[in-house]
This record gives sequence, structure tokens and C-alpha cells, in this order.
Amino acid sequence: MQQHLVLGQELLQGCHREAHRANIVAIQLQGLRAALPEHYYAHLDTLISEIHIGSKLLRDVGDQLLVHIPRVPQVIDYLNVLLPCLCKSLRDITTYYNDRTMTKEKRWRYLYNKMSAEHPGILLPARFSMYNQYLRFLLLLLARSPNFNINALDDLKDRILQLRETRNIPPPTTVTRGELIRRGDLILDWNHRSNTHWAESIFLRSPRSKREFREHGVRHRTSEVFGPLSRLGQLPMTQGPMSRDVKILFKRSFDNDRISVMFFLQGIDQAPFIYVRSFDNLGEPWVSRRGAHELCIRRDSSSTLILNRWSNSERRRKRWAALCFATWEELVLFHCTFVCLKAHSLLTVKVNPEEFILNKERRLFQAQIIDDEFHHSLVVYEDKVTKGIRLHAAVWDGQLRHCPVWTAFVTPHCFSPGWLVRRSPHRVWLKDLDPFVFCERYRPQNQRNNKVGAFEIYFVNEEAATRFKEFFSEPAPAPTITTATEEETSENATTGGGGDASLT
Repeated sequence: MQQHLVLGQELLQGCHREAHRANIVAIQLQGLRAALPEHYYAHLDTLISEIHIGSKLLRDVGDQLLVHIPRVPQVIDYLNVLLPCLCKSLRDITTYYNDRTMTKEKRWRYLYNKMSAEHPGILLPARFSMYNQYLRFLLLLLARSPNFNINALDDLKDRILQLRETRNIPPPTTVTRGELIRRGDLILDWNHRSNTHWAESIFLRSPRSKREFREHGVRHRTSEVFGPLSRLGQLPMTQGPMSRDVKILFKRSFDNDRISVMFFLQGIDQAPFIYVRSFDNLGEPWVSRRGAHELCIRRDSSSTLILNRWSNSERRRKRWAALCFATWEELVLFHCTFVCLKAHSLLTVKVNPEEFILNKERRLFQAQIIDDEFHHSLVVYEDKVTKGIRLHAAVWDGQLRHCPVWTAFVTPHCFSPGWLVRRSPHRVWLKDLDPFVFCERYRPQNQRNNKVGAFEIYFVNEEAATRFKEFFSEPAPAPTITTATEEETSENATTGGGGDASLT
């Protein structure tokens, strides 16, 4: 096992190294494209696209290996098949590109034809497409996905071994034709995967609105990771060993994947943890890991979320990471996801109520609602920077008061006459609402139990339903706080998001 871990660490570094090399090669080919006639663009553009995709997939594999340490032995041999062949392909392209004895047009023709002829039947773009499909299967293998096909992976592996032979690359000493891992090893614990976690789907779809900060005069800032950081495979023991039972929730990349943030669950209690990976100026990856319960979040500048940790040596909070977002919507979703995961973690002692409040937002409306049979507060927020508007359902009371339940971004269509319909003194129907849900037991489809599929909101107070309809009947929201009744703005009414104590 120790030998596997050492080799796995080398291959993990190899993934990031080849991803960096692929980015450089793609840039070189982009420069070559600018000097070529247009009739070369089709093949060249396809090749550049596949190399870019491969770079991202390599980093994804490298990042997932950081948390799926017990599964390293299952992918070591497969990576050992791919990386030397991929490396030689990228190096050969660079060699042809740098040959100053030929014109750029001749370099491209020579590069394309010579490398395509190395393996009959596989043109150069198709070769990188094959590499990418191979990497996708490795990601499915790491994730224990039901879509994983070991027969297809082994078929691709044999094709890459054939390519290695034709290019005089010695075969890996531990690899032979056929399967590298036993089917029984894959089936073991494969069927014990839990159901899909709500956080896995948050970033799989795009909000219908997209408000970019740069379009509202916000200067772009670079994201930063402050650590303390460790080299790959050298995390200090104070951060604890990785559990065998790990479930990756999602990964977000910043600054063209210079920094990645991965949320995952681990241990018997499936507590949420965060892994950050950052490249230094030399392209070397550095990592750090913290439990969500060890971090605090707040919005700093217009487009930046700060994650703070506690320093035991200095007895004060220190920055762990500063993440800069391109759009307001993604910033909101990241913030809500983090505070909800932290609040539900069994390792969390207490969440500061201020963490649930997203700075630089104005509260325009607030009322109590019955939502999927739970009592929630409904808040309409306006972002002070982008002027974006969202609906936010929050817990009304209980232990998890303030924990997010769902949020929905308001588009200009929402102010049209047919979007909101008053169905009764307490009930309002919203057509085409697209909520992002941050709760395991909340079922938004239960609010669409009507013949037109509209999203129903039931207001506890009749006046609240009236004020809500008036708000969306106006051509533009007024920058004032609108509350339904004095009773509904008691201390139980939250100014931030909320979940529900009965939803745990």
C-alpha cells in the first residue's frame, strides 16, 4: 500500500504537470493558427479544443485523487499507461512548433500528417479525444459512478498501449493487456453509495439570469489561498487522515483553474470538508484541507467571499482563502451552500448568525410562509452592486433558524403581468420560478401541485400576500424594506437565509 501511495503521489503530480504542459501547447497552437490560412482552421481548432479539455480533465483527476486516497491503487496502473504517451504527444507538438527551419504553414502540415500517421486510423485530434475519454472513465471510476464501464476503459487502455508500441515507448512494467483491476474489487462497496446529495446538483445547472460584476464597474480581483499550505501528499497530521468513505459534492475553479475548491463528505458522520489546491509561480501545486466547521465565511469586496480559520498559535482569526467570483449568482449559491453544509455538520458547535447574512444586499420584503408544510421566512433581497433581485426562503424558528432552504433569482420576466397570480387571500402562484434548493428533505415539486405547474407560496398573513403582489406589480422595486406585520418582523423573522430544524 505504501508503494502505491508513493507512486500515486508521483502520478498525481504528473497529472498537474501534464495539465500545465497541455495549456502551454494549446497557447502555442493558438499562435500558430493566427499565421495560417483559414482552410486549416477546422482540424486545428478541434485539436486545440481537445487539448484544452484534456488539461481540465487532468486537473480534475489530480484533484479527486487528493480525497480518494483509498482508491489510488485502482487508478495507478491506468494513469501509468496514459501519462507517458500523453506527455510524448505534447512534447512532439512543441518540437514541431519550434522548428524554425520551416514556415509555420509547413510546420502545421508536417506536425499533423506525421503524428496522424503514427497510428493508422487515428488522426491527431482523435488521439487527444481518446485520451480525454480515458480520463473521463477514470473520473467515473473514482466517483463510483453507475455510468462507469470497465470494458470500455480497458479497450481504450489497450489502444493506448498499441500507440505506445508504435511510438517506441516502453510498456509499464506492471501493466499487461486485459483488465488491470478485478471486477470484484469494483463491485465491493459500489452498491453502498448514498443517494444524491442536494449539494451535488447546485452547480450542475446555470441560473437563468447572469449578472457579471465587471459589467457593473467591479474591477476583477484574483483569488488567493493563504493556507497554511502543504505539498501534495504531505498534509500535516494535525489535519487528520482521509477517510475511506468519501463523497465529493462539487468542485469550483477560480482564475482559470489556478485555484480549485472541492467540497466533500467524509467519515461515519459524513461531515463536510473543503480541499483547496493552488499553483505557485512555478506551477507547483499546494494544498490545504479544513472542515466546514473550522471555517467562517463573509462577503468582503463586491465580488469576493472570504473564508477565515482560527489560528491556535495567534489566538485570532486568519484568512484561509479569498475567492473572487465572476457573477453575483454564483457568489450567492456558493455562500448559501457553505453556510447550509456548515450548519448541518455534526461537527459544528454553533454558527454565528452573521454568517447567514450576505453583505451588500438590501432587504426589500419579508414575511412568514408555509412552504412544503414547513414554516419559513420569505425574503426578497436586492444586491447593492449588481441590482440583482432574488427570493430567499429561510427557516422561521428552531435550532437551524437562519439556515438556507432555497433561493431563486428574479429575471425581468418576473415583473410581467402574467408571472404572479393571486389565487386566494393567502396563496400566490409564481409561473416559471427556478429555485435552488439547499435542503435534503425539502421538495419544491410539492409546491407545484396544480394543473399549470406554478410555484405556490402560502403566506401566513393575508396582508403579506397583498404586499408581495404589489411589489412585483411595480415597474421597479423601491429600495425600502417592506414588512407584512409587526408580528412577522419579531425576533423570529430572519434577515438572512434559513433552513428548518424539522428538515434534518
